[in-house]
Amino acid sequence: MQKEECFYLGKIVSKYSFKGEILVKLDTDDPELYQNLESVFVSLGNNLVPFFIDRCRLHKSDLLRIDFEEVKTESDADRIMGSALYLPLHMLPKLTGDKFYFHEVIGFTIVDAVHGNIGTIQSVNDTTAQALFEVQKGDKQLLIPITDQIITKVDRENNTISVATPEGLVALYLDL
Repeated sequence: MQKEECFYLGKIVSKYSFKGEILVKLDTDDPELYQNLESVFVSLGNNLVPFFIDRCRLHKSDLLRIDFEEVKTESDADRIMGSALYLPLHMLPKLTGDKFYFHEVIGFTIVDAVHGNIGTIQSVNDTTAQALFEVQKGDKQLLIPITDQIITKVDRENNTISVATPEGLVALYLDL
């Protein structure tokens, strides 16, 4: 399984017991969806390694307490500490309306209310304080903030996202 075929579930942040149980900080708005997992992929080096789960349950609000089949001691847990966990993309809950996962809108066309087609989404930059669509129009790259105020419609059928960008934003990139 390749990382491109998976989504990031969370990170192992601490040991829970001397029997190898670990706590995972989940990266989700709905942690309860993941409390009965049978397996996950653990990122070890450059590989995703499948780990099977004996027991998995929520711990506090957004932590998942996991007892892996292969991890039964503190030293076993130490070997995977800090590792990222992944699940296959098909396990993501389906979103509807104007909600979307970043990976699913790559290749969508951005249509601005004033300027029309302003390009195609090449990637999403979520390393900044504000997530941004990285949009390509010819040889120009535009950065469009991903906010509810700017996105007016997500049309999965036609692979388009309609936006109402702030005045001057598109002109800044496209010499309009």
